[in-house]
Amino acid sequence: MKIVTIGRGNVGGGLAALWRKAGHEVTVLGRDGGDASDADVVLVAVPGPAISAALGKVTGLAGKIAIDATNAYPSRNEAFPSLAEEVRSITGGPVAKSFNLNYASLYAADDAADPTALQLITDAGYDPVRVGGLDKARALEDLTWLLFAAAQDGAPFFYRFAAPGEL
Repeated sequence: MKIVTIGRGNVGGGLAALWRKAGHEVTVLGRDGGDASDADVVLVAVPGPAISAALGKVTGLAGKIAIDATNAYPSRNEAFPSLAEEVRSITGGPVAKSFNLNYASLYAADDAADPTALQLITDAGYDPVRVGGLDKARALEDLTWLLFAAAQDGAPFFYRFAAPGEL
């Protein structure tokens, strides 16, 4: 699969390395933007408030499948129900929300983005758990705030998601 990651930080750069290791062809774009015309899928891994600016510097996004790994930290564009919806408003294609939490297995996706998200989550080394359609993206984004708040007092913090009886 041909993947363009938009963002070179821990998430974008880290996933690029994992996906290359899994055999994908990955191009990483930074602040200067670039062209995503040849991509099968784009990963958006920039701060949530920078979505429009970052995607505005990338050509060839129209209709692409997008994986939104952004977080609403420190803020979000409230004109959209979720950051994933903001991504979709720019790309016009199917979107999945994933990799915005340390526990990257959880994801929400449009039906057309689901097989791609499932494959890329698996290829990054996680066991995917779909929580629903893109209407659930905001819940994943809000979960990030809960985790940040729990870690604010400086105490060690651990979390794990598991089905009832699996812990």
